[in-house]
Amino acid sequence: MSKDVKPKVRLGQSAAGNRRRMLLSTILLGGLAAGGYAAYRTTGQTKVEVPVARVRKGEFVISVKTRGEVRSSRSVVLSAPQIPEARIVMLAVSGKPIRKGETVVEFDAASQEQYYIERTTSVRTVDKEIVQLQASHKITNEMDAMNQMTASYNVDRAKLEASKAQILSEIEGKKNALDVVTAEGDLDQVHTTIKAHKTTQEADVERVQNKKDKTIRDVERAKGYLSRMKIIAPMDGIVNVLPNTRTNGAFGSTPPPFKEGDRAWTGAAIAEIPDLSQMRVELKLDEVDRGKLQLGQMLRVRVDAIPEIEFNAELDWISPIAAILYKGMGMTEKTFPARATLSKVDPRLRPGMSASTEIIIESEKDALLIPVRASFMNKGKPSVWIQRGESFVAVPIEAGKRNDSDLVVLKGLKAGDVIAMEDPAEVAKRAKKL
Repeated sequence: MSKDVKPKVRLGQSAAGNRRRMLLSTILLGGLAAGGYAAYRTTGQTKVEVPVARVRKGEFVISVKTRGEVRSSRSVVLSAPQIPEARIVMLAVSGKPIRKGETVVEFDAASQEQYYIERTTSVRTVDKEIVQLQASHKITNEMDAMNQMTASYNVDRAKLEASKAQILSEIEGKKNALDVVTAEGDLDQVHTTIKAHKTTQEADVERVQNKKDKTIRDVERAKGYLSRMKIIAPMDGIVNVLPNTRTNGAFGSTPPPFKEGDRAWTGAAIAEIPDLSQMRVELKLDEVDRGKLQLGQMLRVRVDAIPEIEFNAELDWISPIAAILYKGMGMTEKTFPARATLSKVDPRLRPGMSASTEIIIESEKDALLIPVRASFMNKGKPSVWIQRGESFVAVPIEAGKRNDSDLVVLKGLKAGDVIAMEDPAEVAKRAKKL
């Protein structure tokens, strides 16, 4: 026990002020278990104030604390369809309740409507071209048939004339034979022309039909685009508009959410409709804490927006791969994404709410606890300063596990004992210097 030989009244204080301060210390000591003040009487008459705490029984917890964000365990993500120039012209308000079948996102359909009209007109134009081509082929076929008939007639006539060779002169007979050869040659030429016309007509028909097929496909594609210009809610829920990752926000900040006028790309996640009946907390664990945790460990969760309720959750997923966050200037930070499912939900919970979480690694109920800073080593053994009347006595204790704030006492103290948070002698020395 240290001694202070200064007068009864502390330097810079009146006796009345000292008495008031002593009275306040007495009241606090009687009503508070920790953080109160006790009067430390020296062998002189001056009293100094020593911060004290009461030994208490409570739950001892070793845990990892981190921040997280509330998300729905099951949600429907609404992504941009495969349409050209997907410019958003209508977007439901984030946080707004929505019914199944209502429009969540609508894209600008003007260009696709114009394209659809143009392709539909092209189909009609091709149909007219086919009709004209068929008429032209019909005329050609009729002419070919006439030419074939004429050539066949000429061959038959020439053969008839040649058959008179026995009764005509030799010269006339040879002339008629030559006419037969010429007529047959003309007939062969007509046959070749007809075959060529047929091949050309088939090619023309195929070309025009392919053109029509392509135009019809363009029409169907435009019709498909128009049918996807609205994204409909597949179920009742709350709309949550997601960040537009291709829009640059302030340096180091989260990208802003999609808004009307933004252009979306194919597959872009624009909004989600969460199922609010089952919620989870998404976490980012520090690299040093990753090895301490296991699946199935329990969490205590306090949501910033609902501070009066403590939620329980179970750790059910930890990423096996670290996520690297680039902070600029060549600096990076490694975290392990994780998630924990809440055992119960509150109707006020909404996706995106921030939360403080404590992952319970080890827990012991009804442990005898003192503040870590109240213990010290004395002759190689853990000890505390325990109050005896208006004095403090160093007593050894048997210490158990500790965390950042509390130490488990196995032997040497009982609940309700008052112990000093600092060495009383050091407190007296500081008071002497004032």
